[in-house]
Amino acid sequence: MSRDIFKALDKAGFGGNVHEIAEEGDCRVLRLDGEDGEGFMTMYRVFDGVYLMYNDFHMRGCVSKYQNSKTVLCIDHCREGRIEHENSLGERYYMEAGDLRIDRRAHHEGHVELPLSHYHGITIGFVRGAAEESLKREMPWLPVDINTLAERFCSGGKEFVLRGNEAMNQLFSQLYNAPKSVRLSYFKVKTAELLLMLAALDISDTSEQSQYFPARQTEKVKQIHALITSSLDRSYTVDELSARFDMPPATLRKVFKAVYGAPIYQYIKSYKMKAAASMLISESGSTIAEIAQRLGYDNASKFSAAFRDVIGVSPQNHRRDTNGKG
Repeated sequence: MSRDIFKALDKAGFGGNVHEIAEEGDCRVLRLDGEDGEGFMTMYRVFDGVYLMYNDFHMRGCVSKYQNSKTVLCIDHCREGRIEHENSLGERYYMEAGDLRIDRRAHHEGHVELPLSHYHGITIGFVRGAAEESLKREMPWLPVDINTLAERFCSGGKEFVLRGNEAMNQLFSQLYNAPKSVRLSYFKVKTAELLLMLAALDISDTSEQSQYFPARQTEKVKQIHALITSSLDRSYTVDELSARFDMPPATLRKVFKAVYGAPIYQYIKSYKMKAAASMLISESGSTIAEIAQRLGYDNASKFSAAFRDVIGVSPQNHRRDTNGKG
């Protein structure tokens, strides 16, 4: 008997902040209401029990109420942006561009934050039972068992995160550009290829799995971020921030990079220079030296070097070229 993937997922329950806004054939579009924005999930039925979903979110955060530990195995790929997920166990982990996450959605319910206010990626999901039956029927030559993969990567209900795997990123790059004329057939072939790659993956050779951080550490890092981005005229050292927020320097560096995707000094330099780029255009009455000083640079040449390093041109050329002068 054929099983409807959409009904199976609805039965598991997405939560009251997810609404269907369109459905046609094997495609369904869902809207996720976030705390200060929204996201869209465009879901395709690949086989009975197998779906592929494009995720495009523009928000700072939302609540996930989806949890379906007994029936679903999911593979998520992050194309762009960052995501922080606090699961139902109170643990927090992070995904960034190029990361692949494998999990059963066993502890998926919880709070999700997007530190960069956007996230784009793909989810490929398998409803166990229905997925296995359809894969055996449609691709009897495929030597992959969904239950075996789930046990291998997600023992104990934990998530597995594979970071920066070139072969996986290449496969997903092709999925982001799937030919519309043969989209569903393309999804079927690439799903089989993904399962084969995962079955052959040497887990012992992966350099880094998911890193979990206590909520108290990530909250302190967010307070540090709020301080340094609201006081652009100040230059804080890691030791100063460590003492102020009672956090060991090494831990501060590690957690900050996990949350915001870059070392703290690199992040604040980039943040300041992007602010400078905006100020150079919007504040035409201010000199470059005045803007540099407002961003904590007493030396104009050091400011210019930092600006060029981040933006790619000198402050003078940025102001001239953007205003169409010269």
